[in-house]
Amino acid sequence: MPTRYANIVGWGMYTPQRVIPNAELAQQVNTSDEWIVARTGIRKRRIVGSAENNSQMATDAGRAALQKAGVHPRELDLIIVATSSGDHITPPVSSLVQHALGARDVPAFVLTTGCTGFIYALATAHQFIAAGTYENVLVIGVEIISRWLDWSDRATCVLFGDGAGAVLLQATEEECGVLSFELGSDGGNAGHLIVPAGGSAMPTTHETLNNGLNNLYMNGREVFKFATRVLGRALRRTIAKAGLTKEDIDLFIPHQANKRIIDSAARQAKLPMEKVFVNIHEYGNTSAASIPIALCEALEGGRAGPGNVLAFVAFGAGLTWAAAVVKLGTQVWRA
Repeated sequence: MPTRYANIVGWGMYTPQRVIPNAELAQQVNTSDEWIVARTGIRKRRIVGSAENNSQMATDAGRAALQKAGVHPRELDLIIVATSSGDHITPPVSSLVQHALGARDVPAFVLTTGCTGFIYALATAHQFIAAGTYENVLVIGVEIISRWLDWSDRATCVLFGDGAGAVLLQATEEECGVLSFELGSDGGNAGHLIVPAGGSAMPTTHETLNNGLNNLYMNGREVFKFATRVLGRALRRTIAKAGLTKEDIDLFIPHQANKRIIDSAARQAKLPMEKVFVNIHEYGNTSAASIPIALCEALEGGRAGPGNVLAFVAFGAGLTWAAAVVKLGTQVWRA
């Protein structure tokens, strides 16, 4: 049986219309545009309105990816939705997306590893295709972090935004797609990035709501130290695992969490900044949607194209990390 690869043949994204610039946040909390930009690189973010939800954003991004590839939803074999902010605790948002797309009877599941979710999902989809199990797998990264934020907490409210990005992976014999990946987890430090209440360990009560335990808490100093420690190392190992060198990487698309962390990862991997894609200034940290949104913009803007080798790296809740090297194929390509 010929070796099978998972080629990216379609992509799409969705971001909310509402834009909140730093100056607007400065009217709510003790901060300024200069302070936010200097420490994070973020200038504005997109935030959902009352009529927008996770499944709708994921569906719109997924539908765009299918249309780009010219693939009907019924042709899908699997849908993976990477998110930590589904519409409900149950049912899984993946089933809502599957139904909304019109992908009748297509299996779908949610993968939850925080900001690393898209790379985890990409690696999982690759395995299904490489094993010969499926032909077409839709991978969606989507997040609505804004609904878990304490908008009086300067440590978190300035960082996050909402959005969705998707790619369609299709089986091919051309050597492309996911060439290598690394996934990792350090649960001993899980408490550094957490929504304490709302799960089975601490169900939502009036007390948890009054004490802000249903909001996102982040120990920024510890998360920053973790990210700068693991990202460059994971990226270097993943490039080597693909049998490549840093010179072979055409574009580095990191998780858009903090410009200083991006710079650190690129520096550790010895990748020049002209090879690094950055859009954090436009969207903030959109968690699992961060890399697919950046990938969509890179493809649409001509920063990436057929035959290019891309490197992804991310860190997130868990604490988790993930890296992947992906080669864009030349077959079934509709730019």
